[in-house]
Amino acid sequence: MKLLHYLDKPLFSIRLAMFLAIILSIHPAQAEIRQIYVSNEKSSTLTVLDGKTYDVIRTIKTCRRPRGVHFNKDRTQFFVGCADDNVIAIYDTASGNRVGRIRGIEEPETFDLTPDGKILVVSNEEDATASFVDIATGKVIGTVELGEEPEGVQITKDGSTVYVASEAANLVHVIDVKSMEVTADILVGTRPRRFALTPDESELWVSAELAGLVDIIDTRSLKVIGDIVFLPTGFRRNEVTPVDLLMTRDGKTAFVALGRANHVAIVDVASRKVETYILVGKRPWGLTLSSDEQTLFVANGLSDDISIIDVPSRKVLKSVPVGQVPYGILLDEY
Repeated sequence: MKLLHYLDKPLFSIRLAMFLAIILSIHPAQAEIRQIYVSNEKSSTLTVLDGKTYDVIRTIKTCRRPRGVHFNKDRTQFFVGCADDNVIAIYDTASGNRVGRIRGIEEPETFDLTPDGKILVVSNEEDATASFVDIATGKVIGTVELGEEPEGVQITKDGSTVYVASEAANLVHVIDVKSMEVTADILVGTRPRRFALTPDESELWVSAELAGLVDIIDTRSLKVIGDIVFLPTGFRRNEVTPVDLLMTRDGKTAFVALGRANHVAIVDVASRKVETYILVGKRPWGLTLSSDEQTLFVANGLSDDISIIDVPSRKVLKSVPVGQVPYGILLDEY
């Protein structure tokens, strides 16, 4: 009876909730992946993998030269940049069926979505522009002129600013989303490609492919305040070509795909030191992290496969052949 009396008390409910919160923080919920989509640039296909076995379950013939991929806000659909068709194709996530097209987008490469899910900001490689696309209407509502060969696109959490990397100009362009105007240009290392923001958005990390490093930009002063150089054992500096990079939600760890150096670097963000290099396939390009941050997926562009890395052990679990020149990876998670 005393136990029952104790259990009836509100204090017990509070203690139980606190206990469960602690357990979940120590052991985060495991990501349940339904299926994995991989865009293959040369074979013009999407490879679909089973999210549990990692077996290939379907190959979807898509537009010509599919590259960047991105979910819509509620993840029920995803966008594919069709570089040689000047189209962004829209697919239903559950079925993998194409449900729409946004036409007249010159050479779309990569893109990001505003936090309200209404506008897609697209890098147009051949036009040296960024397009602002209204998703509801499929219309371009604004275009911003940039340096040559723009690629990486990163929108801030409040949706006020977008950063775009111009490969040939060695610039990071800072664009005000509301006015659709460039407010600053930041000179960085040779051939900047992709971005990662720290959780507090005080630092913008940008990969410089031909410089073999990541530049770190202070987002208040818009100055480069540091860099991280990569050199896995057995490779020359000119063979290290970093492209994609990701950062964990707590801002403690970054992952960098090192291109022709055939490795992924794991970096301690606070010290800016490389902790280790993981050997993967040939020319790792795109990276995707599961929502529980336990599994890293790597698109290897010249070995036509993806590497699946167990993050805690820092070991490759499996390599899976996909289409020719895999570029981007999306995880359809429960």
